[in-house]
Amino acid sequence: MIWPKFRNWFQERYDTNELKKIAKSKLVPRHRYDILYYTGGITLFLFIVQFITGMILAFYYVPHVDYAYESIIEIVTKINMGWFFRSFHHWGAQLCIVFVFIHLFGTLLVKSYRKPREFIWVSGFILLVISIFFGLSGYLMLWDERAFAAVRVATGGAGNLPVVGSFIKIFLRGGTEVGGDTITRFYAFHVSILPLLSMLLISLHVLLVQYHGMSVPLSVENKQKTGEPFFPNVFYKDMMIWLLVLGVVATLAVMLPPEIGIKADPMAPPPEGIKPEWYFLFMLETLKLFPGTIYGFNGETIAIICVTIGILFFFLIPFLDRKSNRGQKSHLFTIIAVIYIIYFMTMTLVGFLS
Repeated sequence: MIWPKFRNWFQERYDTNELKKIAKSKLVPRHRYDILYYTGGITLFLFIVQFITGMILAFYYVPHVDYAYESIIEIVTKINMGWFFRSFHHWGAQLCIVFVFIHLFGTLLVKSYRKPREFIWVSGFILLVISIFFGLSGYLMLWDERAFAAVRVATGGAGNLPVVGSFIKIFLRGGTEVGGDTITRFYAFHVSILPLLSMLLISLHVLLVQYHGMSVPLSVENKQKTGEPFFPNVFYKDMMIWLLVLGVVATLAVMLPPEIGIKADPMAPPPEGIKPEWYFLFMLETLKLFPGTIYGFNGETIAIICVTIGILFFFLIPFLDRKSNRGQKSHLFTIIAVIYIIYFMTMTLVGFLS
């Protein structure tokens, strides 16, 4: 048999017994919230899936304003299994962002961010931002009218930020308008800069989790006495869950392939009823709550500032929640976490149904 011979050859050169001892000695806490541990593993798995399918698509995609749309059509219609890999990449991206949100909100509710794990939260939050930018940059790759209009609105909204808004908009677009320079810039972000940042942050995040250990919710911290060995118990559970997620993504890819709209025309008016991707809907609905002008100031600018303050407060929660950092129950920040979750889900649902 090839495998036993390879295993013996490898073990003669590298001692894996120490790694096995470490893996078996690592215990994962067991409590009624331990399902949240698996959401991080699912997110990691989906990131890996995105890297693999993205590399396959990159062989055939042409990041040029005149050929981007046509290259997508060719991938879907002419390349063997191209439609499947494109659809798989699309649904993998959607689920990846979903599980990043679930993992982050779960961390928020059980206060896994508390001392000394603040930087685990910071790295996870930045990964959420990167995931959303992955989605936005990948969305433009299609270069149809819906993607074009959505990216123009998203970058235009960033331009409403005081002081730095104009710089951010020009930096993202590669100029004053969405065009050929934008698609080239977004492609560079999507296949080069963002993957590199993701790998570095994922490595840091996993390293910090290993260093500090799995967090146990305050409500069960004094009651939790047992742990489950990571290897092989939790490891095999992770593998089974990953296989299930793989099946879900493959099913969605086959049953619900993403549509391709009309090729983008920068000179044409945006189509009616245009909406951004679902993870931007809460922001779009928030902007609708503000009138055009408020005491002589631009309402959209004020709305963007309010959203930015809300996101900044969300980011700083580990440093503001003093009670949790002292090991005490913090009902105030539990209520704040629930408000954030309800607001995000409600506004997303309203935007989806409107």
